[in-house]
Amino acid sequence: MKAEIHPKYEETTISCACGAVYTTRSTKMQIRLGICAACHPFYTGTQKFVDTAGRVEKFRRRFTDASAPSKAVKAKAKTRA
Repeated sequence: MKAEIHPKYEETTISCACGAVYTTRSTKMQIRLGICAACHPFYTGTQKFVDTAGRVEKFRRRFTDASAPSKAVKAKAKTRA
């Protein structure tokens, strides 16, 4: 291997949003996770709702708000004709 081209491999702290902290080695100094083995439903055996609003509702809300101005433009075009 060539000298001085590889990143330093040093001790790293991995912290999760649930508060769990792990120590390992990596090329990054600090790693942050949103979910880990201590809080993941597969490992804990409990079901946890991460998204309370729901993906479908968020999608519908986003695209109904975006389509509202185009309906107003169509209504004005009909009144002019």
